[in-house]
Amino acid sequence: MGYNLLKGKRGIITGALDENSIAWKVAEKAHEEGATFVLTNAPIAMRMGEIKKLAEKTGAEIIPADATNNDELANLFTKSQEVLGGKIDFVLHSIGMSVNIRKNIPYTELNYEYFQKGIDVSALSLHKMLAVAKKLDAINEWGSVVALTYMAAQRTYPFYTDMADIKAMLESIARSFGYHYGKEKNVRINTVSQSPTKTTAGTGIKGFGDFYDYANAIAPLGNATAEDCANYCITLFSDLTRMVTMQNLFHDGGYSTTGVSMEVMTSLGIEKEN
Repeated sequence: MGYNLLKGKRGIITGALDENSIAWKVAEKAHEEGATFVLTNAPIAMRMGEIKKLAEKTGAEIIPADATNNDELANLFTKSQEVLGGKIDFVLHSIGMSVNIRKNIPYTELNYEYFQKGIDVSALSLHKMLAVAKKLDAINEWGSVVALTYMAAQRTYPFYTDMADIKAMLESIARSFGYHYGKEKNVRINTVSQSPTKTTAGTGIKGFGDFYDYANAIAPLGNATAEDCANYCITLFSDLTRMVTMQNLFHDGGYSTTGVSMEVMTSLGIEKEN
């Protein structure tokens, strides 16, 4: 059931690949809450995914764009305003890629060209997107930008390799650009640190299944699903969170503030004392 939280708002949603992706769920929820929006992804990702199916379901137009290319981003924001009939109210940055992870290269042996590619695609793309939007004055006052991240930016997860460093940069960009965009246009920028989620990207990480179960056993509420994350993003796009900006917001069922759970201790053979 929708609450019209985004009624009359216009948006850009990046990264919707298939029904398992968080961006896909965000698009469905935004549509349910009364928003109109365009969908975008890199051309190669669009060929791999099912974005046309989502566009038909939500009545959205697709505008391909390489998020590392300023000219294509300028076209994205310009065309989006033409299609939607006005300035943008919300943007979802759901873009992440590590060639080092795909090729199972250990963190201590990183290929630096791959590392630079990951930085450009997964972190600098947010800065480029915001810089282009600001230059074009494409986002309405009190607009909201949300980027998806993971707590490996704060704590070490050996299997997350260079994406941990990249997500740390992403979160820093959100804070730094959030200050300037907030002062000048009241645009708010936040990152959402989501639970391990069974998306196409997530399950591609080595050992993901075991870690998913571990996090689920630690978090008092269990792992947050992609749909749960979408609901949270919708609140950040809405006027209910007008004064929230430059924050890294944990959406993980309490995992990030739980030291250990009885379930994990029991699995290690540590008995609960009576």
